[in-house]
Amino acid sequence: MNKLITDVKSLEIETLKNLKNSKAGNTLRAYQSDFKDFSLFCNKNGFTSLPTQPKIIALYITNLSKTSKFSTLKRRIASISVIHKLKGHYLDTKHPIITENLHGIKRTLGSRQQAKKPILINDLKLIIKAIDEEKNKTKSFVESKVKAISKLRDKALILVGFAGGFRRSELVNIDYEDIEFVNEGVKILIRRSKTDQSGEGIIKAIPYFDNKEFCPVKALKEFIELKFAKTNKGKIFEVSDKLVALIIKKYTQKAGLDSSKYAGHSLRSGFATTAAEFGAEERYIMAMTGHKTNQMVRRYIHEANLFKNNALNKIKI
Repeated sequence: MNKLITDVKSLEIETLKNLKNSKAGNTLRAYQSDFKDFSLFCNKNGFTSLPTQPKIIALYITNLSKTSKFSTLKRRIASISVIHKLKGHYLDTKHPIITENLHGIKRTLGSRQQAKKPILINDLKLIIKAIDEEKNKTKSFVESKVKAISKLRDKALILVGFAGGFRRSELVNIDYEDIEFVNEGVKILIRRSKTDQSGEGIIKAIPYFDNKEFCPVKALKEFIELKFAKTNKGKIFEVSDKLVALIIKKYTQKAGLDSSKYAGHSLRSGFATTAAEFGAEERYIMAMTGHKTNQMVRRYIHEANLFKNNALNKIKI
């Protein structure tokens, strides 16, 4: 009997590990962060956070709707549900008190996100010129070299991020051994992404650009040759996903753009919108960005064609 109990406990531990491993580390941390906010709400109001009840979820999202976007409410519910599953508790997130409350909030606030602007071709050129023209004010040799590496990193990060339609989480996790330069350009292995939780990996191919000034392959090669002159391992960019956003804001401002309207996602949305504008097919855009559904990609295509396919073009005044 004792052996049976021990075996069952071992299975429970192993099952819990499998459940945790089913989610990427960054995703799991995001769930935990969301649940922490829910727990604070429960503690403040004398509720039990684990396990909780649909009524408490409804109260929580009503309170949250005062300061948060509709998309945040849906994500918080999903996070609370996942944590309950990991801890072996059932939570009915489809209960009418939750779904009807969400529907009411949606009608009141609207569900369309205030998306950040995409970085388009002309924006990209302004940003890269701002990086190239940034003056090095340091005097010592060491500081000067660090600054030079930093500028090359930022230039490569922005150009590669745009050309590959990368998520920030993908960019910051590119390792030296994930990169292969070939005659046509560069192949970059993405070991795991938001839509590839099983870790099968995908390869993004970025060809050489005719305009060398804005070529992501050339910029990446120059940066790697300088940074990895004495080693052949480690993360390529060695930045956090938050720093990616800060780098973009820094150079959009230097380029004379309104930095408050741009964020880390602006590179990815910029690629998709620009590719659509130049006539790239939906399936090829999705192959590069890694989107599993066409809903968001079609939004980018729609944005790109707002003026191109405008009925007013047929009107001559």
